[in-house]
Amino acid sequence: MGIGMKPNCCRLIVNVSWVFFVSFDRGCMNYMLPVSYAWGNFTVLAVGIWAIVQRDSLDAITMFLTGLLLTVLTDIIHISIFYPSHDFSSDAKRFSIGMAIFSLLLKPVSCYLVYRMYRERGGEYTFNIGAGGAGQDRSTYEPIDQPEAPPQWPSSSKAAQPQY
Repeated sequence: MGIGMKPNCCRLIVNVSWVFFVSFDRGCMNYMLPVSYAWGNFTVLAVGIWAIVQRDSLDAITMFLTGLLLTVLTDIIHISIFYPSHDFSSDAKRFSIGMAIFSLLLKPVSCYLVYRMYRERGGEYTFNIGAGGAGQDRSTYEPIDQPEAPPQWPSSSKAAQPQY
């Protein structure tokens, strides 16, 4: 396979995410983080399983990458809002929030690996915000509102028609 990613990389990412979320990350089990935290992460894991099953689907890997990026943002919001105060933190809650933070720190690595898989599946990232419109090369521009002028001379590729 050369330097490219192995096909089991997506399985590894989903399995590691599953282990962190279910086994170690007990944030949703301690009722410390809201239900939306669990739903968001379980949904991304389900889309990751879809990306494993549909190896040639660009949509599956795109949705998995988008979901991972969105859960990075929502995890930051959840952890920052629902972080327990020092007075009410037990060992289990500190462990849970520590694992949630560790899982959050590993998500950018997962995003990078999923992005590489996206590129290997034929995805092309083109980010155009429209700011570079004035300086584009327009040498291949063809106006569609004006009909093309017919050639003045017959083309040399056609054989001459015999006259009758």
